Amino acid sequence: MLPPLDCLSLGNENRCRQHLGPNLKLYKLQKGRKEGNQRWASVLVSLCSLDGEPAFLFTLRSSTLKGRHKGDVSFAGGKSDPSDSDVVATALREAREELGVNVGIEKVWGVLKPLRDASGMVIAPVLANLGPLEELNFKPNPGEVDEIFTLSLSHLCNPQNRGYTHFRTGDKYGYTLPVFRNGKHRVWGLTAVALDHTLKLIVPP
Repeated sequence: MLPPLDCLSLGNENRCRQHLGPNLKLYKLQKGRKEGNQRWASVLVSLCSLDGEPAFLFTLRSSTLKGRHKGDVSFAGGKSDPSDSDVVATALREAREELGVNVGIEKVWGVLKPLRDASGMVIAPVLANLGPLEELNFKPNPGEVDEIFTLSLSHLCNPQNRGYTHFRTGDKYGYTLPVFRNGKHRVWGLTAVALDHTLKLIVPP
């Protein structure tokens, strides 16, 4: 079933904000408990519209970056900085540094529940609606971003464009993660997990 176009409506935004509201406490509680040794990162799960159609904005990470995630599809994001007041501030700062756009706090709908990567880092998916892409002027940082692209909500919600990747731990089945395909680039890993959780939230039941 394709998503309704009113997922970007004020009514749906208010519903999502109300649902996400309590999640910020999860980060404050965990941060207090693990102060001093907890590693944090935030990503900006970027809703937008293109020619009036709901979509998500992604980046293709630079192939010159160090680490295992170079060349991967991701949302703008990164590790927290001591100057960041909270996980939302981290996501907005990273979007500014990577994409060259200032996303106002009023655009943020809320924070999804924490994700954890293989290294143990806790990741905060911050959901924001950037609005019409035609009104934004991106200046991507070439040291971090090779490309900016979008995938429409209708594409992402089409069952033909999604699948699952099964991972093994040693010689046994480990876990399964969603993957979104048939677009410009394959979306997988924690980016796909954050996207999957977001789709379940924003598409009205």
